Amino acid sequence: MTSWRDTASASAQDDLDGLLNLVLPRAQELLGKNGQFYPFGASVSTDGEASLTASDAGLGEHPQPERVLAGVYDNARATAGENRAVAFVSDVLIEGSDAVQVELEHRDGIALVVLVPYKPATLKRVPTFSDMTVAPGEPRVWIAS
Repeated sequence: MTSWRDTASASAQDDLDGLLNLVLPRAQELLGKNGQFYPFGASVSTDGEASLTASDAGLGEHPQPERVLAGVYDNARATAGENRAVAFVSDVLIEGSDAVQVELEHRDGIALVVLVPYKPATLKRVPTFSDMTVAPGEPRVWIAS
């Protein structure tokens, strides 16, 4: 079976691995603290700096998660020239189970969806992550014209 890693450059692999390693602990922290989280993002700049991103304010006190995610997508598209990779993170329900969904995209043309099922936090206030799955994703930022 062919993996995305078979065709991706070492730099693209490093960028996407780095984003995943940045956002999953943040998602786990937010789930432990709040039991849920609004969608957020992360990016790797053209200089190689990774940072977390969020949607612009102005959606109200309790916005719909879909609207927040749309704002994160919009912000990433608006700054596409400044970045070489992005991640979009959502708390989703897949087949009746909670999961963290991470959409990863690289300007080299790679788009992936990582799903990490989890069991809600217990007394230790940290949710338990299960094995992740990786599948091809849909480009959101660097869309071929």
